[in-house]
Amino acid sequence: MKEKKGIALIEDDPWLEPYEAEIQDRIIRYKRAVKEIKEHYGDLLTFATGHKYYGINFDEDERGWYYREWAPEAYEVYLTGDFNDWDRRSHPLTRNEFGVWQIFLPYDLYQKRFVHKSKIKVQIVGANGTHDRIPAYITRVVQDTETTDFSGQLWFPQKPFEWTDRDFNLRKIKNPIIYEAHVGMAQEKEGVGTYREFADKIVPRIRQMGYNSIQLMAVMEHPYYGSFGYHVSNFFAPSSRFGTPEDLKYLVDRAHKFGLAVIMDVVHSHAVKNLSEGLNEFDGSDHQYFHPGDRGYHTGWDSKLFDYGKLEVKRFLLSNLRYWLEEYHFDGFRFDGVTSMLYFDHGMKTFDSYDTYFKGGVDFDAVTYLQLANEVTHRYLKDSITIAEDVSGMPGLSRSIRDGGVGFDYRLAMGIPDFWIKYLKHLQDEQWNIYEMWSTLTNRRYKEKTIAYAESHDQAMVGDKTIAFWLMDKEMYFHMQVDDPNPVIDRGIAIHKLLRLFTFALGGEGYLNFMGNEFGHPEWIDFPREGNGWSYQYARRQWSLVDNPKLKYQYLGAFDEAMMRLVRKTRLLAAEPAQQLNMDDHNKVIIFERNNMIFVFNFSVSNSVFDYKFKSFAPGTFEIVLNSDDTRFGGHGRVDDTLEYHTNTEGQLSIYTPNRSVLVFQRKEASE
Repeated sequence: MKEKKGIALIEDDPWLEPYEAEIQDRIIRYKRAVKEIKEHYGDLLTFATGHKYYGINFDEDERGWYYREWAPEAYEVYLTGDFNDWDRRSHPLTRNEFGVWQIFLPYDLYQKRFVHKSKIKVQIVGANGTHDRIPAYITRVVQDTETTDFSGQLWFPQKPFEWTDRDFNLRKIKNPIIYEAHVGMAQEKEGVGTYREFADKIVPRIRQMGYNSIQLMAVMEHPYYGSFGYHVSNFFAPSSRFGTPEDLKYLVDRAHKFGLAVIMDVVHSHAVKNLSEGLNEFDGSDHQYFHPGDRGYHTGWDSKLFDYGKLEVKRFLLSNLRYWLEEYHFDGFRFDGVTSMLYFDHGMKTFDSYDTYFKGGVDFDAVTYLQLANEVTHRYLKDSITIAEDVSGMPGLSRSIRDGGVGFDYRLAMGIPDFWIKYLKHLQDEQWNIYEMWSTLTNRRYKEKTIAYAESHDQAMVGDKTIAFWLMDKEMYFHMQVDDPNPVIDRGIAIHKLLRLFTFALGGEGYLNFMGNEFGHPEWIDFPREGNGWSYQYARRQWSLVDNPKLKYQYLGAFDEAMMRLVRKTRLLAAEPAQQLNMDDHNKVIIFERNNMIFVFNFSVSNSVFDYKFKSFAPGTFEIVLNSDDTRFGGHGRVDDTLEYHTNTEGQLSIYTPNRSVLVFQRKEASE
């Protein structure tokens, strides 16, 4: 008789056995949600086509436009705009028994009025009064430059965009090496960058640097530029401040031509609280899309929180995911604020036992929604990439639903940036604990793939510091010329390289970098605001710094490119986790093997050691394939890269390890 197979998540982690019932309930709730959807809509992917029913859609059979809106507690609903000279009463919608309002505009009557680029709104009369609102499923929103008022805009281009990315193969992106970018601040000019500028100027640069994926922030429309795109108002509309929908499609299409996947930073964890631009109190109530009262408000973010238990809310959000995959050819999503979604207290607690993940305080509706979101994404686009931004360590987050997980492909290693900042901020270099460093970078959940990153985009914001700034601070403004030796800069460049490769080599199965950090961009991000005179001086990236052969930024940029080439050529991220070979606290030396390469990190302030012996993972002849001390990377050139290294009769290698350096060795036969 066959033994009944248990839940894989528990089989891989026996410490989860006391929580078997809770994990089983996670699976049951998901199946129950899928069953409910199938009963009403027949199929999960069909359910996720709300954008083809709601909003403004042209009906070919009836030859006209339908506008539909879910607003169950609205008293009256009217469509208004340029087409009717903004008459708020001439075009009422009718309500059905499900709280869906609709109006039909025959093409013959409205073809010359209901036209491309004309503006519209919907006036809703409800318990909170009478308000002009922007349709929930609108696909284009623009702001009046004089009044600053936002309106929906009809977008009926004569010709559909011609995609040329048929040959792009997402399956080749086995392990994402992600360049995180913000379109608006990606240019050097003092102003807002555009989708086309990004496509033409930045996409080729990203490819040249060796990344295989782009993660785009701030795509969904948001009224306040300085929110970094995280206070979303219009979920189906790409931000018009960067260009047209076709411009965004051009960006994605061009990225695909360069073999780059494009991942969208999707914000389903909260929404802007604004009534004029967003969904708050849309039908007059405080509980249509969001939870009512205090539960529907995030005090830390000053924003609204979705009610993931409602069928129409799930339809709105799941349709949103399909829309971006279908209409704009995005290759996946980085889900923002997952920790906030998972827990009623939004993760504002210490996660010191498994009870915190399963025994109360967990928003089960949010867990189920995230499972559905992953299923929709992967069913629509088989090889799509989904990433969870979670700091709590929820077990199973990046395990399959059938294994008892939530279904993400990857989770962000959010503890790593915090760890490096802790060391740089609070410890002297001599106090660094190599055992804690090893543990922090390698301690992650079994079979849960991770995206490692050394620093987050939040650290680049005004009031915080990037790794480069923590290391070099104001000296970056005065001593970055190549002919200007400076001990602070020398230390900063050396440690910057060490931390990034240490994170890359040990931290996970994927890697992420925020734009400009690879070369130590010297200035924080400060979006235009009243306090800085609405200046764009610090809301841009100065690429001329890394391109200037007279400045030291080139060294960090060159090392980053060399690091990318090595990792991609050897498929390092797809290899088994690293195996420790040597830990030497006196000399601050960490040596490990991964994918048949030996990494020798020397974090010592002053100990450069000749004839340093350690046991190799295998006998043979080794050569250096990456040397951070190379003068090309701003090093001191203390190691001859042409030398060969042979294991002795005891299987040991003898090398010279300079302080504040990393050497990567590969067996000669393996590299040929």
